[in-house]
Amino acid sequence: MNGFPNVDPIPLPAPIWLFKLLHIVTLSLHFVAMQVLVGGLLIAVLLNLLGRSASTNTAASAIARRLTIVMTYVINLGVPPLLFAQVLYGRAIYTSSVMIGARWIAVIPLLILAYWLLYRFAAGLEAGGKVWWIGGIAWSVIAAIAHIYSMNMTLMLRPEVWPGMYSASSLGTHLPQGDPTTIPRFLFMLVSGFVAAGLWMVYLGGRKSFSATDGKFLAGLGGRIAAVAAIVQVIAAFAVYRSQPAVVQTGLNDHLIYKIAGLGWLALTAVLLLFAVFAAFTKPANAIASWLAVLIGALPIVLMTLYRDGIRDLTLLSKGYDVWDRVVVTNWSVVGVFLVVFVAGLAVVGWLISVVARATRVMESAA
Repeated sequence: MNGFPNVDPIPLPAPIWLFKLLHIVTLSLHFVAMQVLVGGLLIAVLLNLLGRSASTNTAASAIARRLTIVMTYVINLGVPPLLFAQVLYGRAIYTSSVMIGARWIAVIPLLILAYWLLYRFAAGLEAGGKVWWIGGIAWSVIAAIAHIYSMNMTLMLRPEVWPGMYSASSLGTHLPQGDPTTIPRFLFMLVSGFVAAGLWMVYLGGRKSFSATDGKFLAGLGGRIAAVAAIVQVIAAFAVYRSQPAVVQTGLNDHLIYKIAGLGWLALTAVLLLFAVFAAFTKPANAIASWLAVLIGALPIVLMTLYRDGIRDLTLLSKGYDVWDRVVVTNWSVVGVFLVVFVAGLAVVGWLISVVARATRVMESAA
């Protein structure tokens, strides 16, 4: 007995490697949006609370207004990776979701509340008010949602605590105790938010919708935030690694793909740090710097997601759950149709982002 429910007798309709690839791609996109939201919201709150200049007010308002759109991508891009995770890790993640059932269900009303608060915060900033406290509440609600997800994704790796939790509360109100990885993983994601949001500000600073002064302020401040946060992020990443069991650390070091992902993440983070310093202390923002910020910000998140996937697989394997040990009966016609629709969907999402960006630029120019 390893604590996991029995394997579903229905075979998987596509290769496991394809499900994992799709999971990592969609989860990376979700992490990009989520980190921009978490970091950007707190930056806007602090700018509204502490700022006095016109550029500060413009930056806070511009960030908050866009975060209502970012929130839609956080939600919609979060659904596909969760579905792929249920296919690959259903026996683990379904059970852990039941173990924290009350909190897991609470995610929906919390999302609705956070969405409403974001709109109130953005409207208050547009009116020129000191509404940092609304943004602070919104950030707290979003951080609570992130903590619930972090708790669930960690709990799915701990079948040994499930019986005790269910005995203590069949409603899912009893929290897991004694796991050393939960807090480091949660803090790493929060710190990563400042890196992503800082680079996002560099991107915004190079857009034509801002004056030269406001664009330079956005890019400069974003570069400084990203640079400092990148250093803290490396420390947090090391804390996450050190909090893993010895068998997982050994597996990460011995597996070629995970080793490349980890070292690649460190290398790209170093490049990110240099770029952030460049954006903060050199020439004004421009279009080239904007798109470099997007690229340099997204690539480390992809490698981080791959490394995170390794931590999960190796931890589960040490508990007797081999994600690769499944019966597969591939229906290639269905897989082909799905991939065509999937790629088309990503293209539509990219087109929608470009439409929103152009519309925002026109509205700000008119204002």
